[in-house]
Amino acid sequence: MHGPGDVDFFDRVARLYDRLAPATDPEPLWAGLARADRPVERVLDLAGGTGRAARAIAAPVGIARAPETVVVDASRAMLARAVDRGTPAVQGDAGRLPFRDASADAVVVLDALHHLPEQGAALAEAARVLRPGGVFVVREFDPRTLRGRALVAAEGAVGFDSTFRGPDAWATALDDAGLVPRVLDRGFAFTVVGKKRESQ
Repeated sequence: MHGPGDVDFFDRVARLYDRLAPATDPEPLWAGLARADRPVERVLDLAGGTGRAARAIAAPVGIARAPETVVVDASRAMLARAVDRGTPAVQGDAGRLPFRDASADAVVVLDALHHLPEQGAALAEAARVLRPGGVFVVREFDPRTLRGRALVAAEGAVGFDSTFRGPDAWATALDDAGLVPRVLDRGFAFTVVGKKRESQ
């Protein structure tokens, strides 16, 4: 899911990751899932690490039950932490997802898309596994903001080979992947959603 150096780093910090990572606000994720034109019963948490996004959406607002959520990541150590917390997990590459076509109602990626070395392939794979009317929810950081510039510098200092984009650039990338994009919110952290057309 991440570049090789990124995977090694996350393997090393897996035990501490959830203590160091910022708290996850579930509202933007639920706002993105609400854009689906179908019931959201199965969600893939792409590059999901320890399952922060999966756990955030596990307490649904306004629906009868939480969706089944599966974490997909390249880091074995991070996935082990997800499993320890009771979250189903699968080791896999974002550019070659180990799932059938049209097998998920939603794909979410929380604070991780910038780590993926083959972003175009990851978006294409997310589109492939989505069912018609399903959504791809991206929660990312804007490198043009003051905090975003600081984050870009910090990740570079750690040795990550991250590629950050702003919300409009991600919307264009989702459109290129065949999804109908919409920017839901902006700021240092922003949310962009791509919906799979019913005819796809």
